[in-house]
Amino acid sequence: MADHPARDEWQARLCEASYRMSVELRALHDTNPWPDQPVLAQAINTLATELWDRSFGLTEIGAAFEAAAADLPRYAVGKENRP
Repeated sequence: MADHPARDEWQARLCEASYRMSVELRALHDTNPWPDQPVLAQAINTLATELWDRSFGLTEIGAAFEAAAADLPRYAVGKENRP
């Protein structure tokens, strides 16, 4: 198998960006002064609009969110959340 340092670096950047966002969203969730306004719903909505502002298409954004939601049960192996 050939080495692909540029691909490996790209993948690492993608994972790190996703990780940093998830850590910050958890912190915001834990300190949310408006519990009737869920952080995750607001964050996903804001992310979707930011993606659109960066020229990702409506269909592309919707498909990505749907694919992620559909794949999550495989990762979660039947659990609602991580203990």
